[in-house]
Amino acid sequence: MTPRDIVLAVLVTVVWGANFVVIEWGLTGVPPLVFVALRFCAVVFPAVFFIARPRGRWQDVALVGLLMSVGQFGFLYSSLAAGMPPGLASLVLQVQVVFTAVFGSVLLREHPTLAQAVGAALGLAGLSIIAAGRGAAVPLPALGLCVAAAACWGAGNIAARRLRGVNGLSLTVWSGLVVPIPLLALACAVNGPYAVGQALTHLTVANWASTAYTAVLASLFGYGVWNSLLSRHPAAQVAPFSLLVPVVGLATAYLARGERPSGWALLGGALLLSGVAVTVFRQTSRTPRPAQIRGDLDRG
Repeated sequence: MTPRDIVLAVLVTVVWGANFVVIEWGLTGVPPLVFVALRFCAVVFPAVFFIARPRGRWQDVALVGLLMSVGQFGFLYSSLAAGMPPGLASLVLQVQVVFTAVFGSVLLREHPTLAQAVGAALGLAGLSIIAAGRGAAVPLPALGLCVAAAACWGAGNIAARRLRGVNGLSLTVWSGLVVPIPLLALACAVNGPYAVGQALTHLTVANWASTAYTAVLASLFGYGVWNSLLSRHPAAQVAPFSLLVPVVGLATAYLARGERPSGWALLGGALLLSGVAVTVFRQTSRTPRPAQIRGDLDRG
């Protein structure tokens, strides 16, 4: 990779890592499901008029949107609203690698490699340590919602395999069409129509700024650059940069809000990331130039 592309890869991981703090900052006064709907309205419009529709069946595109966007971000935003620290969320969400391997084995009858099995074991061990040593600062429901977000991400990865070769940015935009209406309807059921209406008519500068960051920088810019890097370089050179996301997430949470992970969280996080690294490096070393990353995998 050229120095310029290395800088771009690092820049994308910084944008993605800081995304968790930005989401939490913008959630004030807005129900989490409403906030996800706003994000994807900004992702879809006006980009959908300028980006070509991804090849493949519409139901497959919609399924990716329901899992990766409605499911992943609906649970993630709800987790942050329930008290999940954003730095720790950026770490726990990486357990999606384990869910992807498990779902692939169960649903696609893919036999896991030794590296995948070791990576899954390390990831689950790390997650267990984080859960056991979470302390009062991390409510159990919030942790559970974050794990559910990772599970939806993993399931979305499996669903995206039906759309091999599809540009990730195109899939992010077009699959986002299925997000706003279901989430707004669910928000009305959970929070009540009055609360949803109040939130939408009393949006603050922080709400709009957070939405712009997550939609324009994390989704559109992040995936535009990431996929361009994957199109020019082997995945073995690009994919490992994603391991910087939780590192940036933890650092940003510490600098912006003074979040200090416990010793248990750091130990569990180290094991979890070790499991992710084993899986990522093994997969990329076996596949020199895979299809581009698909779906809105913007780490938050």
